[in-house]
Amino acid sequence: MALPSQTSARDHAKPTTDGAWLAVVAAGVAAAMHIWKLPAALADIQTDLGTSLVQAGLLLGIIQLASVVGGLATALWGELAGLRRLLIAGLVLLSIASALGALAPGTEWLIAARTVEGIGFLLAVVVAPALIRKVSPPRRLNVALASWASFQGTATLLGLSVGALFLQAASWREWWVVMAILTLLPVPLLVIRVPRDVAPADAGLRNALSRVGRTVATRRPWIIGVVFACYTAQWMAVLGFLPSIYRSAGLGGPWPGILSAVVGGVNAIGALSAGPLIKRGLTERRIIFWTFLAMSFASVATFSVDWTIIRNGILFQVVLIAVFSAVGGLIPAAVTSYSVRIAPADGSVTAVLGLTQQIFNVGNFLGPTLFALLATTTGGWGTTWWLTCGMSAAGMALLVFLGQPKSGTGGTSRGSRRGFPPNGKLECKAGHTSLESRKRR
Repeated sequence: MALPSQTSARDHAKPTTDGAWLAVVAAGVAAAMHIWKLPAALADIQTDLGTSLVQAGLLLGIIQLASVVGGLATALWGELAGLRRLLIAGLVLLSIASALGALAPGTEWLIAARTVEGIGFLLAVVVAPALIRKVSPPRRLNVALASWASFQGTATLLGLSVGALFLQAASWREWWVVMAILTLLPVPLLVIRVPRDVAPADAGLRNALSRVGRTVATRRPWIIGVVFACYTAQWMAVLGFLPSIYRSAGLGGPWPGILSAVVGGVNAIGALSAGPLIKRGLTERRIIFWTFLAMSFASVATFSVDWTIIRNGILFQVVLIAVFSAVGGLIPAAVTSYSVRIAPADGSVTAVLGLTQQIFNVGNFLGPTLFALLATTTGGWGTTWWLTCGMSAAGMALLVFLGQPKSGTGGTSRGSRRGFPPNGKLECKAGHTSLESRKRR
Protein backbone atom coordinates (compact mmCIF):
# COMPACT_ATOMS: atom_id res chain seq x y z
CA MET A 1 0.00 0.00 0.00
CA ALA A 2 1.18 3.48 -0.73
CA LEU A 3 0.02 6.87 0.44
CA PRO A 4 0.79 10.22 -1.09
CA SER A 5 3.65 12.22 0.34
CA GLN A 6 1.85 15.31 -0.93
CA THR A 7 -1.62 15.69 0.53
CA SER A 8 -2.81 19.13 1.36
CA ALA A 9 -5.90 20.72 2.82
CA ARG A 10 -6.83 21.62 -0.74
CA ASP A 11 -7.38 17.92 -1.50
CA HIS A 12 -9.98 17.68 1.24
CA ALA A 13 -11.57 21.01 0.45
CA LYS A 14 -12.80 20.10 -3.01
CA PRO A 15 -16.16 18.34 -3.37
CA THR A 16 -15.97 14.58 -2.91
CA THR A 17 -18.52 11.82 -2.74
CA ASP A 18 -18.70 8.31 -1.36
CA GLY A 19 -18.93 7.13 -4.96
CA ALA A 20 -15.34 8.19 -5.59
CA TRP A 21 -13.66 6.03 -2.97
CA LEU A 22 -16.09 3.18 -3.58
CA ALA A 23 -15.03 3.18 -7.23
CA VAL A 24 -11.37 2.97 -6.18
CA VAL A 25 -12.06 0.08 -3.78
CA ALA A 26 -13.97 -1.72 -6.54
CA ALA A 27 -11.00 -1.23 -8.86
CA GLY A 28 -8.65 -2.70 -6.24
CA VAL A 29 -10.87 -5.75 -5.74
CA ALA A 30 -11.09 -6.26 -9.53
CA ALA A 31 -7.31 -6.06 -9.81
CA ALA A 32 -6.68 -8.46 -6.92
CA MET A 33 -9.13 -11.00 -8.35
CA HIS A 34 -6.53 -11.69 -11.04
CA ILE A 35 -4.32 -13.18 -8.35
CA TRP A 36 -7.11 -15.45 -7.18
CA LYS A 37 -8.59 -16.43 -10.53
CA LEU A 38 -5.74 -18.94 -10.88
CA PRO A 39 -5.95 -21.36 -7.90
CA ALA A 40 -9.39 -22.75 -8.78
CA ALA A 41 -8.27 -23.23 -12.40
CA LEU A 42 -4.84 -24.66 -11.61
CA ALA A 43 -5.79 -28.32 -12.01
CA ASP A 44 -7.43 -27.63 -15.40
CA ILE A 45 -4.40 -25.64 -16.55
CA GLN A 46 -2.04 -28.45 -15.53
CA THR A 47 -4.11 -30.93 -17.53
CA ASP A 48 -4.48 -28.65 -20.55
CA LEU A 49 -0.93 -27.30 -20.78
CA GLY A 50 1.05 -30.05 -19.04
CA THR A 51 2.14 -27.67 -16.30
CA SER A 52 4.33 -29.17 -13.55
CA LEU A 53 3.78 -28.49 -9.86
CA VAL A 54 6.85 -26.23 -9.71
CA GLN A 55 5.62 -24.31 -12.78
CA ALA A 56 2.26 -24.00 -11.05
CA GLY A 57 4.01 -22.41 -8.09
CA LEU A 58 5.73 -20.02 -10.48
CA LEU A 59 2.37 -19.12 -12.03
CA LEU A 60 0.99 -18.30 -8.59
CA GLY A 61 3.95 -16.14 -7.63
CA ILE A 62 4.99 -14.52 -10.93
CA ILE A 63 2.18 -11.96 -10.79
CA GLN A 64 4.04 -10.40 -7.85
CA LEU A 65 7.32 -10.03 -9.76
CA ALA A 66 6.63 -6.48 -10.95
CA SER A 67 5.93 -5.41 -7.37
CA VAL A 68 9.26 -6.91 -6.29
CA VAL A 69 11.17 -4.40 -8.40
CA GLY A 70 8.74 -1.55 -9.00
CA GLY A 71 6.71 -0.74 -5.89
CA LEU A 72 8.74 2.30 -4.88
CA ALA A 73 9.10 3.61 -8.42
CA THR A 74 5.38 3.25 -9.06
CA ALA A 75 4.51 5.21 -5.92
CA LEU A 76 6.67 8.09 -7.12
CA TRP A 77 5.37 7.79 -10.65
CA GLY A 78 1.83 8.10 -9.32
CA GLU A 79 2.68 11.39 -7.65
CA LEU A 80 4.25 12.75 -10.82
CA ALA A 81 1.90 11.37 -13.50
CA GLY A 82 -1.37 11.26 -11.56
CA LEU A 83 -3.00 8.69 -9.32
CA ARG A 84 -6.26 8.25 -11.24
CA ARG A 85 -4.43 7.97 -14.54
CA LEU A 86 -2.14 5.24 -13.24
CA LEU A 87 -4.99 3.29 -11.65
CA ILE A 88 -6.97 3.23 -14.90
CA ALA A 89 -3.86 2.24 -16.86
CA GLY A 90 -3.33 -0.66 -14.47
CA LEU A 91 -6.86 -1.98 -14.99
CA VAL A 92 -6.58 -1.73 -18.77
CA LEU A 93 -3.25 -3.56 -18.74
CA LEU A 94 -4.70 -6.31 -16.53
CA SER A 95 -7.58 -6.75 -18.95
CA ILE A 96 -5.32 -7.00 -22.00
CA ALA A 97 -2.97 -9.46 -20.32
CA SER A 98 -5.84 -11.67 -19.17
CA ALA A 99 -7.24 -11.81 -22.72
CA LEU A 100 -3.79 -12.76 -24.04
CA GLY A 101 -3.44 -15.42 -21.36
CA ALA A 102 -6.65 -17.05 -22.58
CA LEU A 103 -4.86 -17.72 -25.89
CA ALA A 104 -1.85 -19.41 -24.27
CA PRO A 105 -0.63 -22.46 -26.27
CA GLY A 106 1.74 -23.46 -23.46
CA THR A 107 2.82 -22.76 -19.90
CA GLU A 108 5.57 -20.34 -20.93
CA TRP A 109 3.06 -18.09 -22.72
CA LEU A 110 0.78 -18.11 -19.67
CA ILE A 111 3.69 -17.25 -17.38
CA ALA A 112 4.53 -14.29 -19.62
CA ALA A 113 0.89 -13.12 -19.56
CA ARG A 114 0.84 -13.41 -15.76
CA THR A 115 3.97 -11.27 -15.62
CA VAL A 116 2.20 -8.52 -17.56
CA GLU A 117 -0.79 -8.91 -15.26
CA GLY A 118 1.62 -8.28 -12.41
CA ILE A 119 2.56 -4.91 -13.88
CA GLY A 120 -1.10 -3.93 -14.18
CA PHE A 121 -1.78 -5.11 -10.64
CA LEU A 122 1.15 -3.06 -9.36
CA LEU A 123 -0.05 0.12 -11.07
CA ALA A 124 -3.51 -0.31 -9.59
CA VAL A 125 -2.87 -1.26 -5.98
CA VAL A 126 0.10 1.01 -5.20
CA VAL A 127 -1.77 4.21 -6.03
CA ALA A 128 -5.25 3.15 -4.90
CA PRO A 129 -4.82 3.87 -1.14
CA ALA A 130 -3.36 7.29 -1.96
CA LEU A 131 -6.31 8.04 -4.20
CA ILE A 132 -8.80 6.91 -1.54
CA ARG A 133 -7.19 9.27 0.97
CA LYS A 134 -7.37 12.09 -1.57
CA VAL A 135 -11.02 11.74 -2.62
CA SER A 136 -12.72 10.54 0.56
CA PRO A 137 -14.75 13.05 2.60
CA PRO A 138 -13.10 13.42 6.04
CA ARG A 139 -16.17 11.99 7.79
CA ARG A 140 -15.94 8.84 5.66
CA LEU A 141 -12.18 8.37 5.61
CA ASN A 142 -12.22 5.72 8.34
CA VAL A 143 -14.79 3.59 6.50
CA ALA A 144 -12.99 4.06 3.19
CA LEU A 145 -9.58 2.98 4.50
CA ALA A 146 -11.07 0.08 6.43
CA SER A 147 -12.76 -1.09 3.25
CA TRP A 148 -9.48 -0.91 1.39
CA ALA A 149 -7.69 -2.86 4.13
CA SER A 150 -9.98 -5.82 3.41
CA PHE A 151 -9.78 -5.66 -0.40
CA GLN A 152 -7.43 -8.64 -0.66
CA GLY A 153 -9.70 -10.88 1.44
CA THR A 154 -12.73 -9.76 -0.57
CA ALA A 155 -10.95 -10.49 -3.84
CA THR A 156 -9.90 -13.90 -2.54
CA LEU A 157 -13.48 -14.76 -1.60
CA LEU A 158 -14.86 -13.65 -4.97
CA GLY A 159 -12.04 -14.95 -7.15
CA LEU A 160 -12.01 -18.44 -5.67
CA SER A 161 -15.75 -18.96 -5.19
CA VAL A 162 -16.96 -17.48 -8.47
CA GLY A 163 -14.11 -19.15 -10.32
CA ALA A 164 -14.89 -22.54 -8.80
CA LEU A 165 -18.54 -22.30 -9.81
CA PHE A 166 -17.81 -20.92 -13.27
CA LEU A 167 -15.30 -23.65 -14.02
CA GLN A 168 -17.95 -26.29 -13.45
CA ALA A 169 -19.58 -25.18 -16.72
CA ALA A 170 -16.74 -23.62 -18.72
CA SER A 171 -13.01 -23.82 -19.33
CA TRP A 172 -10.24 -21.84 -17.68
CA ARG A 173 -9.70 -19.94 -20.94
CA GLU A 174 -13.26 -18.63 -20.85
CA TRP A 175 -12.73 -17.66 -17.20
CA TRP A 176 -9.71 -15.59 -18.28
CA VAL A 177 -11.85 -13.78 -20.88
CA VAL A 178 -14.60 -13.10 -18.34
CA MET A 179 -12.02 -11.64 -15.96
CA ALA A 180 -10.68 -9.42 -18.75
CA ILE A 181 -14.18 -7.97 -19.14
CA LEU A 182 -14.93 -7.65 -15.41
CA THR A 183 -11.70 -5.74 -14.84
CA LEU A 184 -12.87 -2.91 -17.09
CA LEU A 185 -16.18 -2.40 -15.26
CA PRO A 186 -14.78 0.03 -12.63
CA VAL A 187 -13.16 2.23 -15.31
CA PRO A 188 -16.30 4.26 -16.19
CA LEU A 189 -16.95 4.78 -12.47
CA LEU A 190 -13.41 6.09 -12.00
CA VAL A 191 -13.76 8.46 -14.93
CA ILE A 192 -17.12 9.79 -13.73
CA ARG A 193 -16.70 9.81 -9.95
CA VAL A 194 -13.01 10.46 -9.30
CA PRO A 195 -11.75 14.02 -9.92
CA ARG A 196 -9.09 14.55 -12.56
CA ASP A 197 -5.47 14.47 -11.43
CA VAL A 198 -4.05 17.82 -10.33
CA ALA A 199 -0.29 18.10 -9.94
CA PRO A 200 0.74 19.21 -6.41
CA ALA A 201 2.84 22.32 -5.96
CA ASP A 202 6.02 20.48 -4.90
CA ALA A 203 5.81 17.59 -7.38
CA GLY A 204 9.28 18.05 -8.81
CA LEU A 205 11.30 14.93 -9.47
CA ARG A 206 14.36 16.26 -7.62
CA ASN A 207 12.37 16.89 -4.44
CA ALA A 208 10.77 13.46 -4.64
CA LEU A 209 14.09 11.70 -5.14
CA SER A 210 15.61 13.55 -2.19
CA ARG A 211 12.80 12.44 0.11
CA VAL A 212 13.12 8.88 -1.10
CA GLY A 213 16.87 8.88 -0.59
CA ARG A 214 16.57 10.05 2.99
CA THR A 215 13.95 7.39 3.66
CA VAL A 216 15.65 4.33 2.17
CA ALA A 217 18.87 5.23 4.02
CA THR A 218 17.18 4.29 7.31
CA ARG A 219 16.95 0.69 8.48
CA ARG A 220 13.46 0.30 9.90
CA PRO A 221 11.59 0.43 6.56
CA TRP A 222 13.76 -2.44 5.32
CA ILE A 223 13.23 -4.53 8.45
CA ILE A 224 9.47 -4.08 8.60
CA GLY A 225 9.33 -4.95 4.91
CA VAL A 226 11.10 -8.26 5.54
CA VAL A 227 8.82 -8.96 8.50
CA PHE A 228 5.84 -8.43 6.21
CA ALA A 229 7.41 -10.73 3.60
CA CYS A 230 7.63 -13.49 6.22
CA TYR A 231 3.84 -13.27 6.45
CA THR A 232 2.97 -12.87 2.77
CA ALA A 233 5.21 -15.75 1.69
CA GLN A 234 3.30 -18.30 3.76
CA TRP A 235 -0.20 -16.84 3.33
CA MET A 236 0.11 -16.61 -0.46
CA ALA A 237 1.58 -20.12 -0.67
CA VAL A 238 -1.08 -21.76 1.49
CA LEU A 239 -4.03 -19.97 -0.10
CA GLY A 240 -2.67 -20.45 -3.61
CA PHE A 241 -2.39 -24.22 -3.28
CA LEU A 242 -5.39 -24.76 -1.00
CA PRO A 243 -7.74 -25.92 -3.81
CA SER A 244 -5.10 -28.46 -4.89
CA ILE A 245 -4.64 -29.58 -1.27
CA TYR A 246 -8.37 -30.14 -0.89
CA ARG A 247 -8.54 -32.05 -4.17
CA SER A 248 -5.72 -34.33 -3.02
CA ALA A 249 -7.79 -34.96 0.12
CA GLY A 250 -10.64 -36.28 -2.02
CA LEU A 251 -12.93 -33.26 -2.40
CA GLY A 252 -14.46 -32.80 -5.84
CA GLY A 253 -16.67 -30.42 -7.78
CA PRO A 254 -16.67 -26.76 -6.75
CA TRP A 255 -15.97 -27.48 -3.06
CA PRO A 256 -12.17 -27.04 -3.13
CA GLY A 257 -12.60 -23.57 -4.62
CA ILE A 258 -15.50 -22.58 -2.40
CA LEU A 259 -13.83 -23.69 0.84
CA SER A 260 -10.62 -21.95 -0.21
CA ALA A 261 -12.65 -18.81 -0.90
CA VAL A 262 -14.07 -18.89 2.62
CA VAL A 263 -10.60 -19.34 4.09
CA GLY A 264 -9.30 -16.40 2.08
CA GLY A 265 -12.31 -14.22 2.84
CA VAL A 266 -11.96 -14.51 6.61
CA ASN A 267 -8.56 -12.82 6.31
CA ALA A 268 -10.53 -9.57 6.20
CA ILE A 269 -11.66 -10.22 9.79
CA GLY A 270 -8.12 -9.85 11.06
CA ALA A 271 -7.49 -6.80 8.89
CA LEU A 272 -10.52 -5.03 10.37
CA SER A 273 -9.67 -6.12 13.95
CA ALA A 274 -6.17 -4.64 14.17
CA GLY A 275 -7.36 -1.04 14.53
CA PRO A 276 -9.41 -1.57 17.70
CA LEU A 277 -6.58 -3.59 19.24
CA ILE A 278 -4.06 -0.81 18.59
CA LYS A 279 -6.53 1.75 19.92
CA ARG A 280 -6.75 -0.24 23.15
CA GLY A 281 -3.00 0.05 23.65
CA LEU A 282 -1.49 -3.01 22.02
CA THR A 283 1.64 -2.11 20.06
CA GLU A 284 2.03 -3.19 16.46
CA ARG A 285 5.09 -5.27 17.33
CA ARG A 286 3.19 -7.22 19.99
CA ILE A 287 0.30 -7.87 17.60
CA ILE A 288 2.69 -9.12 14.91
CA PHE A 289 4.57 -11.38 17.35
CA TRP A 290 1.47 -13.13 18.71
CA THR A 291 -0.03 -13.39 15.25
CA PHE A 292 3.05 -15.20 13.91
CA LEU A 293 2.91 -17.54 16.89
CA ALA A 294 -0.78 -18.31 16.35
CA MET A 295 -0.23 -18.89 12.62
CA SER A 296 2.55 -21.36 13.44
CA PHE A 297 0.35 -23.43 15.74
CA ALA A 298 -2.51 -23.38 13.23
CA SER A 299 -0.31 -24.45 10.31
CA VAL A 300 1.31 -27.30 12.28
CA ALA A 301 -2.12 -28.61 13.26
CA THR A 302 -3.33 -28.25 9.67
CA PHE A 303 -0.50 -29.93 7.78
CA SER A 304 1.29 -32.26 10.19
CA VAL A 305 -1.85 -34.32 10.86
CA ASP A 306 -3.28 -36.67 8.23
CA TRP A 307 -6.87 -35.50 8.46
CA THR A 308 -8.03 -37.87 5.70
CA ILE A 309 -7.94 -40.85 8.08
CA ILE A 310 -10.12 -39.10 10.67
CA ARG A 311 -13.88 -39.07 10.36
CA ASN A 312 -14.94 -35.65 9.05
CA GLY A 313 -11.31 -34.65 9.39
CA ILE A 314 -11.52 -32.30 6.42
CA LEU A 315 -13.91 -30.09 8.40
CA PHE A 316 -11.38 -29.77 11.23
CA GLN A 317 -8.69 -28.93 8.69
CA VAL A 318 -10.87 -26.23 7.12
CA VAL A 319 -11.46 -24.64 10.53
CA LEU A 320 -7.75 -24.70 11.39
CA ILE A 321 -6.65 -23.13 8.12
CA ALA A 322 -9.43 -20.55 8.46
CA VAL A 323 -7.95 -19.60 11.85
CA PHE A 324 -4.52 -19.36 10.15
CA SER A 325 -5.95 -16.93 7.59
CA ALA A 326 -8.22 -14.89 9.88
CA VAL A 327 -5.57 -14.31 12.54
CA GLY A 328 -2.97 -13.62 9.87
CA GLY A 329 -5.00 -10.66 8.62
CA LEU A 330 -3.83 -8.70 11.68
CA ILE A 331 -0.31 -8.44 10.27
CA PRO A 332 -0.96 -6.32 7.12
CA ALA A 333 -2.94 -3.77 9.14
CA ALA A 334 -0.36 -3.68 11.95
CA VAL A 335 2.53 -3.33 9.51
CA THR A 336 0.81 -0.44 7.72
CA SER A 337 0.06 1.32 11.01
CA TYR A 338 3.72 0.96 12.00
CA SER A 339 5.08 1.96 8.59
CA VAL A 340 3.35 5.33 8.37
CA ARG A 341 5.07 6.37 11.62
CA ILE A 342 8.70 5.59 10.84
CA ALA A 343 9.50 7.94 7.98
CA PRO A 344 12.48 10.13 8.95
CA ALA A 345 12.21 13.88 9.24
CA ASP A 346 12.13 15.37 5.71
CA GLY A 347 11.53 11.85 4.40
CA SER A 348 8.55 10.29 2.66
CA VAL A 349 5.84 8.07 4.10
CA THR A 350 5.05 7.07 0.53
CA ALA A 351 8.60 5.82 0.12
CA VAL A 352 8.34 3.73 3.29
CA LEU A 353 5.20 2.03 2.04
CA GLY A 354 6.50 1.65 -1.49
CA LEU A 355 9.71 0.04 -0.24
CA THR A 356 7.72 -2.20 2.09
CA GLN A 357 5.57 -3.30 -0.84
CA GLN A 358 8.62 -4.19 -2.91
CA ILE A 359 10.07 -6.31 -0.11
CA PHE A 360 6.91 -8.15 0.92
CA ASN A 361 6.20 -9.02 -2.70
CA VAL A 362 9.47 -10.96 -2.69
CA GLY A 363 7.63 -13.18 -0.23
CA ASN A 364 4.58 -13.33 -2.49
CA PHE A 365 6.81 -14.37 -5.37
CA LEU A 366 8.99 -16.92 -3.56
CA GLY A 367 6.42 -18.38 -1.17
CA PRO A 368 4.35 -20.49 -3.61
CA THR A 369 7.47 -21.73 -5.42
CA LEU A 370 9.18 -22.79 -2.18
CA PHE A 371 5.94 -24.37 -0.96
CA ALA A 372 5.67 -26.42 -4.15
CA LEU A 373 9.34 -27.42 -4.04
CA LEU A 374 8.98 -28.60 -0.44
CA ALA A 375 5.87 -30.64 -1.24
CA THR A 376 7.52 -32.14 -4.33
CA THR A 377 10.78 -32.99 -2.54
CA THR A 378 9.17 -34.60 0.51
CA GLY A 379 6.33 -36.29 -1.36
CA GLY A 380 3.30 -34.49 0.06
CA TRP A 381 1.78 -31.48 1.80
CA GLY A 382 2.45 -32.88 5.27
CA THR A 383 5.82 -31.14 5.62
CA THR A 384 4.81 -27.72 4.32
CA TRP A 385 4.42 -26.50 7.91
CA TRP A 386 8.22 -26.36 7.94
CA LEU A 387 7.99 -23.35 5.62
CA THR A 388 5.17 -21.58 7.48
CA CYS A 389 6.80 -22.03 10.88
CA GLY A 390 10.23 -21.08 9.54
CA MET A 391 8.85 -17.86 8.09
CA SER A 392 7.01 -17.04 11.31
CA ALA A 393 10.14 -17.66 13.39
CA ALA A 394 12.16 -15.36 11.15
CA GLY A 395 9.51 -12.65 11.40
CA MET A 396 9.41 -12.84 15.18
CA ALA A 397 13.20 -12.72 15.42
CA LEU A 398 13.36 -9.57 13.27
CA LEU A 399 10.96 -7.75 15.60
CA VAL A 400 13.84 -7.49 18.09
CA PHE A 401 15.51 -4.95 15.77
CA LEU A 402 12.43 -2.74 15.50
CA GLY A 403 11.96 -0.05 18.11
CA GLN A 404 8.49 1.27 18.78
CA PRO A 405 8.12 4.66 17.06
CA LYS A 406 7.82 7.54 19.48
CA SER A 407 4.93 9.94 19.09
CA GLY A 408 6.47 12.75 17.16
CA THR A 409 8.61 10.69 14.81
CA GLY A 410 7.64 9.82 11.34
CA GLY A 411 7.97 12.92 9.27
CA THR A 412 7.27 15.63 11.82
CA SER A 413 8.32 18.45 9.54
CA ARG A 414 7.40 17.78 5.96
CA GLY A 415 5.21 14.84 6.92
CA SER A 416 2.84 17.00 8.92
CA ARG A 417 2.57 19.49 6.09
CA ARG A 418 1.57 16.71 3.71
CA GLY A 419 -1.57 15.78 5.60
CA PHE A 420 -0.16 13.63 8.42
CA PRO A 421 -0.76 14.66 12.02
CA PRO A 422 2.25 16.01 13.96
CA ASN A 423 2.85 12.65 15.67
CA GLY A 424 3.22 10.94 12.31
CA LYS A 425 0.18 8.73 12.78
CA LEU A 426 -2.34 8.09 10.09
CA GLU A 427 -5.62 7.10 11.72
CA CYS A 428 -6.41 4.22 9.37
CA LYS A 429 -7.78 2.40 12.36
CA ALA A 430 -9.76 5.02 14.16
CA GLY A 431 -11.25 7.28 11.61
CA HIS A 432 -9.67 10.18 9.88
CA THR A 433 -6.59 12.25 9.86
CA SER A 434 -6.54 14.57 12.82
CA LEU A 435 -9.04 17.35 12.08
CA GLU A 436 -7.64 19.35 14.96
CA SER A 437 -4.16 19.26 13.44
CA ARG A 438 -5.52 20.54 10.12
CA LYS A 439 -7.35 23.35 11.93
CA ARG A 440 -4.14 24.36 13.68
CA ARG A 441 -2.40 24.48 10.29
